[in-house]
Amino acid sequence: MRRSLQTTLASEETPLTTNSTTGATTPATSRSAQLFERAKKVMPGGVSRNTVLWSSVPPYVAYGKGCRVTDIDGVTRIDFANNVASLIHGHAYAPIVEAVSEQVARGSAFMMATEQEVLHAEHICSRSAGFDQIRFVNSGTEAVMAALKAARAFTGRPKIAKVEGAYHGAYDYVETSQGSSPANWGSVDHPNRVALVHGQPQSAMDDVVIIPFNDVDRSIALLNEHRADLACVLLDLLPHRVGLKPASPEFVSAMREWTDKNGALLVLDEVITFRTQYGGAQQGYGIHGDLTALGKMIGGGFPVGALAGRAEVMEVLNPGAAKLLFPLSGTFSANPVTMTAGRIAMEHFDQRAVARLNALGDRARNGIAEAIHRTNACASVTGGGSMFRLHMKADVPANYREAYTNADENRRLKMMLEHLFNEGFLLVGTCTGMLSTPMVEADIDALVGAIESGLKKTG
Repeated sequence: MRRSLQTTLASEETPLTTNSTTGATTPATSRSAQLFERAKKVMPGGVSRNTVLWSSVPPYVAYGKGCRVTDIDGVTRIDFANNVASLIHGHAYAPIVEAVSEQVARGSAFMMATEQEVLHAEHICSRSAGFDQIRFVNSGTEAVMAALKAARAFTGRPKIAKVEGAYHGAYDYVETSQGSSPANWGSVDHPNRVALVHGQPQSAMDDVVIIPFNDVDRSIALLNEHRADLACVLLDLLPHRVGLKPASPEFVSAMREWTDKNGALLVLDEVITFRTQYGGAQQGYGIHGDLTALGKMIGGGFPVGALAGRAEVMEVLNPGAAKLLFPLSGTFSANPVTMTAGRIAMEHFDQRAVARLNALGDRARNGIAEAIHRTNACASVTGGGSMFRLHMKADVPANYREAYTNADENRRLKMMLEHLFNEGFLLVGTCTGMLSTPMVEADIDALVGAIESGLKKTG
């Protein structure tokens, strides 16, 4: 782990607090600990987003540059989290910093349209033949919400279908069965609709059909039971929470064929997966969604979401139509700062950059698999493109139920995250990594080496 001399001495001489999540330690008098005490007085739990609270004292960042972040106590780590896949060029990417600085000097938000929105829309639509038109919003959650509403407006039907365990943001419908467990998930033939948030309306869950990932026969049978009421099938082609295992071509084809045959829409959530191909993960399957939700990296490090799709469906959003079916607006939607940053980020993430980063992803997954073999650890690795996930399971999980972690697996996973954090690597809390373009082979190999030493500890 890269530490300044001052930080090293502090960690050796100061009382330590224990990380209740992973067992890691943080100096009780560290600047992060002091700041967290202040934060707890003004925010529930001391945070505004739970993802940063993976330790009893979350480290506070001072700055980031490239693929590295330095916290306010002087510790630098290689960032394999990249704000959960939203920073494709890492931190403080010079072309984005320059372009955004120029735009901020001209203004950050207007009650007028800007050229930057048009330029970014033209670029995103140019990356996929399935994107006739696009609308920008402010988050991936909002993009999915808009996609479902657009599907309902277009079809006149109320229900949606989603994969068990799949994460699609914070929205009553898509949160259904996002966090189900063996105690409540029911039969695989008819998975239960399980609330994630206390008080989640039963009426919302009743309009959701839960299907098992990569199980064609069971999924088709469940969809057929609701064929007259389904507006869409919502699908992530590489769902993180389900195990970061790619959807099978057979499953994707079956969903495409079923929606076409039954008058429903295929809605693809590419908020994370758009990075895996120049035209998104759907490019690799040779299909297009009727609608696609986008977000994260297309904002260049700023809050963003987008809804793209075929013109006939996107027409429900047209305020100039004879009858507007879906009014959609937002104060900061398509603001010129985000549009500027996003366009620069995406223009620089061209086909060559995509291929290079995917090759590094292959190197990471292959290296981790070899480390597992060398240590004979009970573990496996999944992923695709520029993403990977380490599981504390001998067999690669095929779906959400197989990916679900038991108590011992959770214990070992937390030990691994603690080990990696202390060795100077920042990952997502599921032991998932998302690469960024500043990374080189040495960064990947250093992580693989740290994972191998961690496997020797965790077994």
